[in-house]
Amino acid sequence: MTALPVLPHGVLPHALHGDGPHKVIAVHGWLADRSAYDPVVRDLDLGSFQYAVADLRGYGEARDVAGSYTTAEGAADVLALADRLGWERFSLIGHSMGGSVIQRTLAAAPQRVRSIVGVSPVPASGLSLPPEQWELFAGAARIPGNRRAILDITTGGRRPAAWLERMVRRSVECSDAKAFRAWLDSWTGEDFHDRIDGSRVRALTVVGALDPALSADLQRATWMRWFPRAELVELPSCGHYAMDEAPLDLIRVMEDFLRADAGDGEAKA
Repeated sequence: MTALPVLPHGVLPHALHGDGPHKVIAVHGWLADRSAYDPVVRDLDLGSFQYAVADLRGYGEARDVAGSYTTAEGAADVLALADRLGWERFSLIGHSMGGSVIQRTLAAAPQRVRSIVGVSPVPASGLSLPPEQWELFAGAARIPGNRRAILDITTGGRRPAAWLERMVRRSVECSDAKAFRAWLDSWTGEDFHDRIDGSRVRALTVVGALDPALSADLQRATWMRWFPRAELVELPSCGHYAMDEAPLDLIRVMEDFLRADAGDGEAKA
């Protein structure tokens, strides 16, 4: 059996955008690689911020990289990326599963994190799925139609077929099936919320009103309770994929929030 490659230099594949003083690492979700952020890149404030958009193990340029495919490993990889970039302090953005990864990163190195932004983030307590949903999600590793159903359900059944099909194609092409399945066990089943509960970091959660899974109510019961300095924004005509569905609204909300952090060192666990 041929061994899977390790990460080159131990650093996640990534793209840098901008040269601003506020450093930000963005982490993608379960159904995409770092190209998930492509719809927003051209309209980001690249003078105020510098964004590092990374591929997690099992995705994109790291599709064939060996790993345990857990949020804890993902957090360690994010910190290794920050080290390689020379970023002592930085903010974090995470979509869906990536929202769990950035909370893990905060738990591992609270003194280094300025602010966090979760875009439809999975809670640090995991996400319990009833049996029929578990079957749908677990089967998505090998059945593209399951991925399409998940995309459709989590965007309120309102998106065009061509978009759904394009998203499925990208998802299948950019992810390794075994890694994809292993990531599911991690982000649904792990509960580490006790490690971030009460953190003084500035924390924004952005959700879509059309998303029945990672809803505003779920965020109020989790994110908003754990982070005393949390804010919640619900985008009214959006589901789970704000980068595609409402890119300009997302950028405005996200960057206004990040811009309000003067980097005064207030974010402490």
